Amino acid sequence: MALNPKVISFFDDRTFTITHIVTCPETGATAVIDPVLDYDAAAGRTFHNSAEAVIHQIGQDSLSVDWVLETHVHADHLTAAPFVKDSLGGRLGIGGKVGQVQAAFKKIFNAEESFATDGSQFDHLFADGEEFKIGNLTARVMHTPGHTPACVTYVIGDAAFVGDTLFAPDYGTARCDFPGGDARQLYGSIQKILALPDETRLFLCHDYMPGGRDVVMRTTVAAQKVANVHLKDCKDAEAFAAMRNGRDAKLSMPALIIPSVQVNMRGGALPPAEDNGVSYLKTPINIL
Repeated sequence: MALNPKVISFFDDRTFTITHIVTCPETGATAVIDPVLDYDAAAGRTFHNSAEAVIHQIGQDSLSVDWVLETHVHADHLTAAPFVKDSLGGRLGIGGKVGQVQAAFKKIFNAEESFATDGSQFDHLFADGEEFKIGNLTARVMHTPGHTPACVTYVIGDAAFVGDTLFAPDYGTARCDFPGGDARQLYGSIQKILALPDETRLFLCHDYMPGGRDVVMRTTVAAQKVANVHLKDCKDAEAFAAMRNGRDAKLSMPALIIPSVQVNMRGGALPPAEDNGVSYLKTPINIL
């Protein structure tokens, strides 16, 4: 019988982000997926309430962290991956195409010349189809681009961690208007996810609770096939792209995209401090 993970999920109501603790039930080995660094944009201050709740749970359950995993370079929250790694250990992993995202945003933010666009800020870059272990669990990486060129889905036992590719069925699918995004690619990525067994648990990265309903942190392949509001009337990639691109043209940028991407493209590090010892975030004008 296949070994399936134990999953505990945390919802950050400031950014509507979901962080997952994924544990091997036989060994206690654990991965933390998409941890959140709290950020007060008005004051330019970071704090660790969200990540500390995750760290407390891991300590309470006497778990051992093997991996801190990112599904992509997020544009809506800052990552706490370095804080979690420094607190608990583990290796920081992300999809192997992250350099494409770094190169695009290096230009947009005019990052320092020394900023590397080869993913070297991360401990491991995952290839499509690569397998790795979390204790006795086998995890498989699916490259699922479209929202960004570097998005990945982690398939672990009967669970898949889909990042922003899919939301709850009543909210639909990811936007594709960031640099390197592509709605046709997203449609193909979604089809790869929906080819998993119907009972596969799909763990989400965000939920925006449309209509004021309770938060949804996981769904299933079967539920997405039946009810996803962006898929049920789109029978092919062209129809989906027309729908998605039309919607994206009307969307505002995420509230935290400017600080988030500058930090997340660095694996969660702040930009290098200037000669006064302070790190600064840039705001490009009339670009995004």
